[in-house]
Amino acid sequence: MPPLPASAADGPFAEFPGSWSGGGTLKPENGAAERIRCNANYRPGSAPNEVYLQLRCASDSYNFDLRASAVYSAGSVSGTWSESTRLVAGTIAGRADGDHIHVVAKAASFSASLSLATHGARQSVVIKAHSADAGIKGVSISLRRR
Repeated sequence: MPPLPASAADGPFAEFPGSWSGGGTLKPENGAAERIRCNANYRPGSAPNEVYLQLRCASDSYNFDLRASAVYSAGSVSGTWSESTRLVAGTIAGRADGDHIHVVAKAASFSASLSLATHGARQSVVIKAHSADAGIKGVSISLRRR
């Protein structure tokens, strides 16, 4: 893998760029938990401490395609996100502390907390919906760098 550009080499996104894959559990609002498979791609942004994410996941009855752009500055993480299968988009805001990132994603009719923890070539992603009409309670994913 080529070295990262200086803009991505610092901050909590330093280990993100590249392709990741894995799986986990999706908990629907109604029904039993389902296994989910995911692929994530991260690339450095053009600004310092900026990263772009695409996360695609699918279970037997549910899928999502999440895209986000985030910037880190002085402990804060902010940015935008969109989910193409449900045509919803909004903002993200939160904090980064070492290798852990905690943000809240908001849209007009949806909100969820998102936590990321990255340790070398492993990353855990936990999403918890705050909105009952989201269709899911949450998602827990373990990813490995490919």
